[in-house]
Amino acid sequence: NNCPPHKDTSNLYPSNMREIISIHIGQAGVQTGNACWELFCLEHGIKPDGTMDVDNGDTSFQTFFNETGRGKYVPRAIMVDLEPTVIDEVRSGDYGKLYHPDGLITGTEDAANNYARGHYTVGKDLLDTTLNRIRKTADQCEGLQGFLIFHSVGGGTGSGFASLLLENLSQDYAKKSKLDFCIYPSPQVSTSVVEPYNSVLSTHALLEHTDVAFMLDNEAIYNICKRNLNIPRPSYSHLNRVVAQIVSSLTSSLRFEGSLNVDMNEFQTNLVPYPRIHFLTCSYAPLISTEKARRERMSVAEITKAAFEKENMLCACDPRQGKYMATCLMYRGDVVSKDVSDAVSQVKQNPSVQFVDWSPTGFKCGINQQKPTVVGDDFAKTDRSVCMLANTTAISEVFSRIDKKFDLMFGKRAFVHWYVGEGMEEGEFIEAREDLAALEQDYAELANDGQGDEEAFSDEAY
Repeated sequence: NNCPPHKDTSNLYPSNMREIISIHIGQAGVQTGNACWELFCLEHGIKPDGTMDVDNGDTSFQTFFNETGRGKYVPRAIMVDLEPTVIDEVRSGDYGKLYHPDGLITGTEDAANNYARGHYTVGKDLLDTTLNRIRKTADQCEGLQGFLIFHSVGGGTGSGFASLLLENLSQDYAKKSKLDFCIYPSPQVSTSVVEPYNSVLSTHALLEHTDVAFMLDNEAIYNICKRNLNIPRPSYSHLNRVVAQIVSSLTSSLRFEGSLNVDMNEFQTNLVPYPRIHFLTCSYAPLISTEKARRERMSVAEITKAAFEKENMLCACDPRQGKYMATCLMYRGDVVSKDVSDAVSQVKQNPSVQFVDWSPTGFKCGINQQKPTVVGDDFAKTDRSVCMLANTTAISEVFSRIDKKFDLMFGKRAFVHWYVGEGMEEGEFIEAREDLAALEQDYAELANDGQGDEEAFSDEAY
């Protein structure tokens, strides 16, 4: 009898699965995504070709990976770019065999740093293919929990196409969480002249169509790599590995066992006081070189204190200039809840960490037993780490910085003809700019502790 042995597929789809689909858009999204999947594979012992070394019976990693009939694991990921070069690098890279070939979607014509090309002309052609692929990936899920979306807001694909896709996702999957990792323009370093336009237009869509947006910024991460990791000239791959650590910490409770697990929906419930106020800043500790790690203690209290320092924020804003509305601390590794409680009460006594009057508790904590894994030799291996997500009024600094640059350019209508030529109207610029002005105003009112402002945040405001 030459029949192959029957494979039991009953445990391929455990009933308590909470799957997450990752969508990577544009060059920034795809490169960050590649670093994230590299890290997830290391954490779960999955090789670059999708096979697994040792099956330890734990299926919780299937949140992110789909098991095929041949026992391989394929990331639940879709990568989209309007031009082929970046995704071609992924296809020919170390992890090229890992991804599903239909999940790597490329166009032939670039968005050329132009929001209108990504949203209206070039991007429109790829929309159906992408939505189809997302639908097929979602059909393979038992209990789809939501989406992680990675993109930058300064480029053409990352701003225009991401906005277009988010609009469609919020129609098709209205009830699913949409968590967004967006790379914002840095204060000094700029990669394109029209960044302020793309960012303002894109933020307008993020306000409407995402549940939580995590703000990252290259300059802040550069400085962390230089200062903490002693890398004299950090490359994008260094930056992406730092971002990957944050994403891994956020999702570790969905992929590993923990004593205090945090679900994707809990981020929204605990960190978003009003629908529009959902832009969060993140920090991670300890990000430290192997050389320094030998000489540091890195206790729970120390890493918690470090997470609140301006130097460790992955976004160029100073939290001391604003007030915290809510924070979430995600611990990993050798951490017990007693240490966490002590560390939190120490932070509460720190005069530079100020909370708004109307948020008396302010802290959400998660503890996961899985120790952090590191990629490459630049990061030290540590026994414990913490990732902090904070909703602070200081983030409005990022918006006001972009708005100032936008106003200088738009006052002279510089570069606007490129957008109008692709079918946009000037009115869209004005509408998006007014929306951001209203957002800055909302943050200003919240920072004043909202006394007497309750009416301003009634349902009519939205």
